[in-house]
Amino acid sequence: MRILGVDPGLKATGYGIIDFDGPAVGHFKVVEAGTIEPKQKDLIQNRIRKVYKYLDDLLIQYKPHVMVLEKLYAHYKHPVTACKLGHVRGVICLLCAERDVKLIEYSVKRIRTAIVGNGNASKLQTLRVVAHLLKVDESKLTVDASDALALALGYIHIETRPL
Repeated sequence: MRILGVDPGLKATGYGIIDFDGPAVGHFKVVEAGTIEPKQKDLIQNRIRKVYKYLDDLLIQYKPHVMVLEKLYAHYKHPVTACKLGHVRGVICLLCAERDVKLIEYSVKRIRTAIVGNGNASKLQTLRVVAHLLKVDESKLTVDASDALALALGYIHIETRPL
């Protein structure tokens, strides 16, 4: 099974693709991971288009079976940020519909509980655990890419419990 995790953002959208051989084998490996970083000075529609196009290319190239998207969390002090993030999430959901990819959403706390054992773990703690589980050099991961990989790993853990 191929799983694409996506940590959406207007400044940076992390993505991570993992292949999983199934619970009997319990083996998984990183296929691709990175960060999409639109230019901050671009118009919002161009920034969203960049995320859309890049993720669409990933869907076409890697053909994941499922996409795991971070649920929207909106802090009451930052409603505009939540609205802008909603734009990015909207195009990601549209991509799943267009490419017929199953879409699953999990909260950050649920993923961090599944991966780190603590829903309040920091991004750095999550990065370290993800790097360890996937046997990759943590200096090669951005926090956005590691969050996306955590989403994919969390899906595996929640659905099959191999971790």
